[in-house]
Amino acid sequence: MDRRTTIKWVLAAGASWSALGKSAPPAAAVPASEGYGTDPNLQAIYRPGQLWPLTFTAAQRHLAATLSDIIIPADEHSPSASTVGVTDFIDEWVSAPYPANRLDRPIVLNGFLWLDAEAARRFKRGFVDLGATDQHAICDDICEESRAAAKWRSAARFFARYRDLTAGAFYSSPVGRKDLGYIGNVPLAHFDGPPRELLRKLNLP
Repeated sequence: MDRRTTIKWVLAAGASWSALGKSAPPAAAVPASEGYGTDPNLQAIYRPGQLWPLTFTAAQRHLAATLSDIIIPADEHSPSASTVGVTDFIDEWVSAPYPANRLDRPIVLNGFLWLDAEAARRFKRGFVDLGATDQHAICDDICEESRAAAKWRSAARFFARYRDLTAGAFYSSPVGRKDLGYIGNVPLAHFDGPPRELLRKLNLP
């Protein structure tokens, strides 16, 4: 099963639970501040960086896009993650002053440092300069925390969080919603519940 299909299963699983009723890498210092002002006007259209200073350097944006496209590559149904603005979303997310975002910022930035350090250790090159096979080899070692070597557990937690951010950004975009088959809040004549195939895959009755 490819990465895109796996992510779509995970998102569908979350929806099924609702229908049924059913440690990060070392943190970089984050400057303390008194509050963060008022929430933005959600009806306005803002340019990237207009609400608060963005975090990523040009090199970090390149790495962010590369990693997002490894997680959700282009296929016959839709383009890759970076082409629908996922890099912008994640940069905005880790730059935002809210508590959850401030926690994610060092996770993502330290994760980027780890990727480059691991790429240099294995292949004497930066992560974005590697070929797809070598990039995937590193990601495969940290894509599942329970299977990751003990020395890579923190990196695996970073990868899990980055994968969540990538999937959330992609599948909330118009392209991603179409790829997922999401039809929105529309009336249905009847609802047959989650697909039986999905329930069997999740070992649910």
